[in-house]
Amino acid sequence: MCSCVTQEENNMALVPYVENCSPLLSKLHSASAQFEFNSHRVTVSQDWRRHGVAAVLWDAAVVLSVYMEQGGELTLKGKRVIELGAGTGLAGIVAALLGAEVTVTDRASALDLLSTNVKSNLPPGCQGSATVSELTWGQGLDRYPAGGFDLVLGADIVYLEDTFVALLQTLEHLCSDATAVLLACKIRYERDTRFLELLKERFRVEEVHYDQQRDIHIYKAWKLPEPRAEL
Repeated sequence: MCSCVTQEENNMALVPYVENCSPLLSKLHSASAQFEFNSHRVTVSQDWRRHGVAAVLWDAAVVLSVYMEQGGELTLKGKRVIELGAGTGLAGIVAALLGAEVTVTDRASALDLLSTNVKSNLPPGCQGSATVSELTWGQGLDRYPAGGFDLVLGADIVYLEDTFVALLQTLEHLCSDATAVLLACKIRYERDTRFLELLKERFRVEEVHYDQQRDIHIYKAWKLPEPRAEL
């Protein structure tokens, strides 16, 4: 269990170590981004040239991390958490530092960078709190326990319409009726709204936070109970 971070009231803030106000292209080509997390520096490496969007730290991951750290999900200590499409892994790293047992996932091509970030940012006492694992949505889901997580995280993973069905299938598999899903999204296109409408067919969804500066929404969702069969 991670014991390296104490949750002191009103003293929990994930703040960019260097203020991140640079243009998009500058962010894409920067080799790393640094943050200070409750006096613990987190340095996230990125590599746009080799791995594209999966290896870039997007604002949604930052906003989601801030939300978790400031108590948006109460305490994560001892919770079973899985992050989907983790990319650089910031949200999963923060969840582990907050005491969760985290499975950090992405496609196979993204795992080298993801593993490096997770390992380099967790102190020795936290190394066992996060596991990096390959997960392509809709495939090989039996490798993950059905309904086996307390919290599912996703930061800026809603952008390719072709993946929506597989993403919904994955969420349904991972969630029990008690599982919470946190999706941090920038609503760029009409298709992003369509995904939320699809999600509402299977989950109860509400917006719990909006970061106006970064234009990031955080949606919380719970799986709807299966309808009872009529006798």
